[in-house]
Amino acid sequence: MKRKPTLKQRIIRGFIYFILVCITITTILPLYFVVIASFNPGNSLFSTQMFPEKLTTKHYHDLFVEKDYALWYWNTLKISFASMILTVVLVIITAYTFSQFRFKGRKTGLMFMLVMTMFPGFMSMIAIYILLLQVGLLDTHLGLILVYAGGNIAGSTWLVKGYFDGIPRSIPEAAKIDGAGNATVFTKIMLPMSYPIITFVAVSSFIGPWMDYIFARLLLRTPSKKTLAIGLFEMVTGRQNTEFTMFAAGAILVALPITILYLSLQKYLIQGISEGASKI
Repeated sequence: MKRKPTLKQRIIRGFIYFILVCITITTILPLYFVVIASFNPGNSLFSTQMFPEKLTTKHYHDLFVEKDYALWYWNTLKISFASMILTVVLVIITAYTFSQFRFKGRKTGLMFMLVMTMFPGFMSMIAIYILLLQVGLLDTHLGLILVYAGGNIAGSTWLVKGYFDGIPRSIPEAAKIDGAGNATVFTKIMLPMSYPIITFVAVSSFIGPWMDYIFARLLLRTPSKKTLAIGLFEMVTGRQNTEFTMFAAGAILVALPITILYLSLQKYLIQGISEGASKI
Protein backbone atom coordinates (compact mmCIF):
# COMPACT_ATOMS: atom_id res chain seq x y z
CA MET A 1 0.00 0.00 0.00
CA LYS A 2 1.27 3.40 -0.95
CA ARG A 3 1.94 5.60 2.06
CA LYS A 4 0.35 9.02 2.20
CA PRO A 5 2.83 11.90 2.28
CA THR A 6 3.32 13.50 5.64
CA LEU A 7 2.45 17.13 6.34
CA LYS A 8 6.12 18.10 6.10
CA GLN A 9 6.48 16.39 2.72
CA ARG A 10 3.36 18.11 1.39
CA ILE A 11 4.63 21.50 2.54
CA ILE A 12 8.01 20.94 0.87
CA ARG A 13 6.33 19.72 -2.32
CA GLY A 14 3.98 22.70 -2.33
CA PHE A 15 6.91 25.08 -1.86
CA ILE A 16 8.77 23.45 -4.77
CA TYR A 17 5.70 23.78 -6.99
CA PHE A 18 5.37 27.42 -5.99
CA ILE A 19 9.00 28.13 -6.95
CA LEU A 20 8.53 26.34 -10.29
CA VAL A 21 5.39 28.35 -11.03
CA CYS A 22 7.19 31.62 -10.22
CA ILE A 23 10.11 30.68 -12.49
CA THR A 24 7.69 29.76 -15.28
CA ILE A 25 5.81 33.04 -14.99
CA THR A 26 8.96 35.17 -14.93
CA THR A 27 10.18 33.31 -18.03
CA ILE A 28 7.00 33.31 -20.10
CA LEU A 29 5.64 36.75 -19.19
CA PRO A 30 8.43 38.82 -20.84
CA LEU A 31 8.26 36.62 -23.94
CA TYR A 32 4.49 37.04 -24.11
CA PHE A 33 4.84 40.80 -23.75
CA VAL A 34 7.34 40.99 -26.64
CA VAL A 35 5.07 38.90 -28.87
CA ILE A 36 2.04 41.04 -28.07
CA ALA A 37 4.05 44.25 -28.56
CA SER A 38 5.05 43.10 -32.05
CA PHE A 39 1.36 42.94 -33.03
CA ASN A 40 0.33 46.05 -31.12
CA PRO A 41 -0.53 49.24 -33.11
CA GLY A 42 1.76 52.21 -32.52
CA ASN A 43 5.46 52.48 -31.75
CA SER A 44 5.59 52.71 -27.96
CA LEU A 45 5.96 49.76 -25.62
CA PHE A 46 4.27 51.71 -22.84
CA SER A 47 0.98 51.69 -24.75
CA THR A 48 1.12 47.92 -25.22
CA GLN A 49 -1.75 46.12 -23.54
CA MET A 50 -1.48 42.60 -22.20
CA PHE A 51 -4.74 41.73 -23.97
CA PRO A 52 -5.05 44.23 -26.85
CA GLU A 53 -8.35 44.68 -28.64
CA LYS A 54 -6.75 45.05 -32.08
CA LEU A 55 -3.75 43.27 -33.53
CA THR A 56 -1.76 44.23 -36.61
CA THR A 57 1.02 42.72 -38.72
CA LYS A 58 2.13 46.16 -39.91
CA HIS A 59 5.40 46.05 -37.99
CA TYR A 60 6.44 42.80 -39.67
CA HIS A 61 5.55 44.27 -43.06
CA ASP A 62 7.46 47.49 -42.37
CA LEU A 63 10.57 45.55 -41.35
CA PHE A 64 11.04 44.34 -44.91
CA VAL A 65 9.68 47.44 -46.69
CA GLU A 66 11.04 50.40 -44.70
CA LYS A 67 14.16 48.73 -43.29
CA ASP A 68 16.92 46.56 -44.70
CA TYR A 69 15.84 43.72 -42.44
CA ALA A 70 16.09 41.07 -45.17
CA LEU A 71 19.68 42.16 -45.88
CA TRP A 72 20.55 42.10 -42.18
CA TYR A 73 19.01 38.65 -41.90
CA TRP A 74 20.97 37.32 -44.87
CA ASN A 75 24.24 38.79 -43.61
CA THR A 76 23.75 37.26 -40.17
CA LEU A 77 22.70 33.91 -41.59
CA LYS A 78 25.72 33.83 -43.90
CA ILE A 79 28.16 34.75 -41.14
CA SER A 80 26.65 32.33 -38.62
CA PHE A 81 26.51 29.39 -41.04
CA ALA A 82 30.06 29.91 -42.33
CA SER A 83 31.37 30.31 -38.78
CA MET A 84 29.56 27.12 -37.74
CA ILE A 85 31.03 25.07 -40.60
CA LEU A 86 34.56 26.37 -40.01
CA THR A 87 34.32 25.84 -36.26
CA VAL A 88 33.01 22.28 -36.53
CA VAL A 89 35.69 21.24 -39.02
CA LEU A 90 38.57 22.74 -37.02
CA VAL A 91 37.28 21.51 -33.66
CA ILE A 92 36.68 17.93 -34.80
CA ILE A 93 40.12 17.60 -36.38
CA THR A 94 41.87 19.22 -33.40
CA ALA A 95 39.96 17.23 -30.79
CA TYR A 96 40.50 13.93 -32.60
CA THR A 97 44.22 14.61 -32.87
CA PHE A 98 44.60 15.40 -29.16
CA SER A 99 42.42 12.44 -28.16
CA GLN A 100 43.75 9.62 -30.32
CA PHE A 101 47.42 10.49 -30.86
CA ARG A 102 50.35 10.96 -28.48
CA PHE A 103 52.95 13.50 -29.57
CA LYS A 104 55.42 15.97 -28.09
CA GLY A 105 53.74 19.11 -26.79
CA ARG A 106 50.32 17.48 -26.49
CA LYS A 107 49.81 18.31 -22.81
CA THR A 108 51.15 21.83 -23.33
CA GLY A 109 48.70 22.41 -26.16
CA LEU A 110 45.77 21.14 -24.10
CA MET A 111 46.77 23.31 -21.16
CA PHE A 112 47.10 26.34 -23.44
CA MET A 113 43.58 25.84 -24.79
CA LEU A 114 42.25 25.40 -21.27
CA VAL A 115 43.84 28.68 -20.19
CA MET A 116 42.41 30.44 -23.25
CA THR A 117 38.87 29.49 -22.20
CA MET A 118 39.32 31.43 -18.95
CA PHE A 119 39.62 34.81 -20.65
CA PRO A 120 36.53 36.60 -22.00
CA GLY A 121 36.54 37.48 -25.67
CA PHE A 122 36.27 41.23 -25.19
CA MET A 123 39.76 41.30 -23.64
CA SER A 124 41.21 40.74 -27.12
CA MET A 125 39.07 43.31 -28.92
CA ILE A 126 41.87 45.84 -29.46
CA ALA A 127 44.31 43.18 -30.67
CA ILE A 128 41.70 41.72 -33.03
CA TYR A 129 40.87 45.15 -34.43
CA ILE A 130 44.52 46.00 -35.13
CA LEU A 131 45.26 42.57 -36.59
CA LEU A 132 42.32 42.66 -39.00
CA LEU A 133 43.20 46.22 -39.97
CA GLN A 134 46.75 45.19 -40.87
CA VAL A 135 45.71 42.17 -42.95
CA GLY A 136 42.91 44.04 -44.73
CA LEU A 137 40.00 42.09 -43.23
CA LEU A 138 38.47 44.92 -41.22
CA ASP A 139 34.88 45.70 -42.25
CA THR A 140 34.53 42.32 -43.96
CA HIS A 141 32.33 39.35 -43.21
CA LEU A 142 35.32 37.04 -43.64
CA GLY A 143 37.18 38.78 -40.82
CA LEU A 144 34.16 38.44 -38.55
CA ILE A 145 33.78 34.76 -39.43
CA LEU A 146 37.42 34.09 -38.54
CA VAL A 147 37.01 35.89 -35.21
CA TYR A 148 33.94 33.85 -34.28
CA ALA A 149 35.48 30.55 -35.35
CA GLY A 150 38.73 31.24 -33.54
CA GLY A 151 36.91 32.14 -30.35
CA ASN A 152 35.01 28.84 -30.31
CA ILE A 153 37.89 26.46 -30.90
CA ALA A 154 39.45 26.20 -27.43
CA GLY A 155 36.37 25.43 -25.34
CA SER A 156 34.70 23.26 -27.97
CA THR A 157 37.87 21.25 -28.50
CA TRP A 158 37.90 20.26 -24.84
CA LEU A 159 34.29 19.09 -25.04
CA VAL A 160 34.76 17.06 -28.22
CA LYS A 161 38.05 15.60 -26.98
CA GLY A 162 36.28 14.45 -23.84
CA TYR A 163 33.67 12.74 -25.96
CA PHE A 164 36.28 11.03 -28.14
CA ASP A 165 38.11 9.88 -25.00
CA GLY A 166 34.91 8.17 -23.85
CA ILE A 167 34.74 5.96 -26.94
CA PRO A 168 36.42 2.60 -26.15
CA ARG A 169 39.81 2.44 -27.80
CA SER A 170 39.16 -1.20 -28.68
CA ILE A 171 36.74 -0.08 -31.41
CA PRO A 172 39.21 1.89 -33.57
CA GLU A 173 41.97 -0.61 -32.77
CA ALA A 174 39.82 -3.48 -34.05
CA ALA A 175 39.16 -1.54 -37.25
CA LYS A 176 42.88 -0.95 -37.74
CA ILE A 177 43.57 -4.66 -37.29
CA ASP A 178 41.10 -5.29 -40.12
CA GLY A 179 43.11 -2.96 -42.34
CA ALA A 180 41.37 0.40 -41.83
CA GLY A 181 43.56 3.48 -41.91
CA ASN A 182 43.35 6.53 -39.68
CA ALA A 183 41.17 8.39 -42.19
CA THR A 184 38.73 5.47 -42.41
CA VAL A 185 38.55 5.10 -38.64
CA PHE A 186 37.92 8.83 -38.30
CA THR A 187 35.22 9.16 -40.96
CA LYS A 188 33.50 5.77 -40.72
CA ILE A 189 33.66 5.04 -36.99
CA MET A 190 34.49 8.02 -34.79
CA LEU A 191 32.35 10.65 -36.51
CA PRO A 192 29.12 8.60 -36.65
CA MET A 193 29.53 7.78 -32.96
CA SER A 194 29.99 11.47 -32.12
CA TYR A 195 26.85 12.99 -33.64
CA PRO A 196 25.51 14.31 -30.28
CA ILE A 197 28.61 16.36 -29.39
CA ILE A 198 29.07 17.50 -33.00
CA THR A 199 25.46 18.70 -33.01
CA PHE A 200 26.01 20.61 -29.79
CA VAL A 201 29.15 22.30 -31.13
CA ALA A 202 27.41 23.16 -34.40
CA VAL A 203 24.38 24.73 -32.71
CA SER A 204 26.41 26.65 -30.13
CA SER A 205 28.80 27.99 -32.78
CA PHE A 206 25.80 29.09 -34.85
CA ILE A 207 24.02 30.84 -31.99
CA GLY A 208 27.05 32.90 -30.94
CA PRO A 209 27.41 34.89 -34.18
CA TRP A 210 23.64 34.99 -34.60
CA MET A 211 23.16 36.87 -31.33
CA ASP A 212 26.45 38.79 -31.12
CA TYR A 213 26.51 42.57 -31.16
CA ILE A 214 29.91 43.57 -29.74
CA PHE A 215 32.28 42.17 -32.37
CA ALA A 216 29.91 42.92 -35.25
CA ARG A 217 29.70 46.53 -34.10
CA LEU A 218 33.46 46.75 -33.64
CA LEU A 219 34.48 45.32 -37.01
CA LEU A 220 31.71 46.28 -39.46
CA ARG A 221 31.29 49.83 -40.76
CA THR A 222 29.57 49.61 -44.16
CA PRO A 223 25.73 49.81 -43.90
CA SER A 224 25.27 47.00 -46.43
CA LYS A 225 27.28 44.66 -44.18
CA LYS A 226 25.24 45.18 -41.01
CA THR A 227 23.98 42.21 -39.04
CA LEU A 228 20.67 41.79 -37.25
CA ALA A 229 22.07 42.85 -33.89
CA ILE A 230 23.40 46.15 -35.27
CA GLY A 231 20.28 46.92 -37.29
CA LEU A 232 17.86 46.21 -34.47
CA PHE A 233 19.93 48.16 -31.96
CA GLU A 234 19.93 51.23 -34.20
CA MET A 235 16.14 51.04 -34.44
CA VAL A 236 15.73 51.93 -30.77
CA THR A 237 18.71 54.24 -30.19
CA GLY A 238 19.01 57.90 -30.99
CA ARG A 239 16.56 60.74 -30.58
CA GLN A 240 14.43 59.96 -33.61
CA ASN A 241 14.52 56.17 -33.40
CA THR A 242 11.60 55.05 -31.25
CA GLU A 243 10.34 52.06 -33.22
CA PHE A 244 10.10 49.76 -30.22
CA THR A 245 7.19 47.67 -31.48
CA MET A 246 8.94 47.12 -34.81
CA PHE A 247 12.02 46.14 -32.79
CA ALA A 248 9.85 43.58 -30.97
CA ALA A 249 8.73 42.14 -34.31
CA GLY A 250 12.33 41.89 -35.46
CA ALA A 251 13.32 40.21 -32.20
CA ILE A 252 10.63 37.57 -32.67
CA LEU A 253 11.90 36.75 -36.15
CA VAL A 254 15.45 36.55 -34.78
CA ALA A 255 14.38 34.03 -32.15
CA LEU A 256 12.55 31.71 -34.57
CA PRO A 257 15.58 29.87 -36.07
CA ILE A 258 17.16 29.35 -32.66
CA THR A 259 13.90 28.02 -31.22
CA ILE A 260 13.44 25.61 -34.13
CA LEU A 261 17.02 24.37 -33.77
CA TYR A 262 16.67 23.72 -30.06
CA LEU A 263 13.31 21.96 -30.38
CA SER A 264 14.39 19.74 -33.27
CA LEU A 265 17.83 18.86 -31.86
CA GLN A 266 17.04 18.86 -28.15
CA LYS A 267 17.87 15.17 -27.71
CA TYR A 268 21.32 15.46 -29.26
CA LEU A 269 22.10 18.73 -27.49
CA ILE A 270 21.42 17.35 -24.02
CA GLN A 271 23.26 14.11 -24.73
CA GLY A 272 26.21 15.90 -26.29
CA ILE A 273 26.83 18.41 -23.51
CA SER A 274 26.28 15.91 -20.68
CA GLU A 275 28.52 13.18 -22.11
CA GLY A 276 31.14 15.57 -23.44
CA ALA A 277 31.48 17.43 -20.14
CA SER A 278 31.48 14.28 -18.01
CA LYS A 279 34.28 12.67 -20.02
CA ILE A 280 36.74 15.58 -20.00
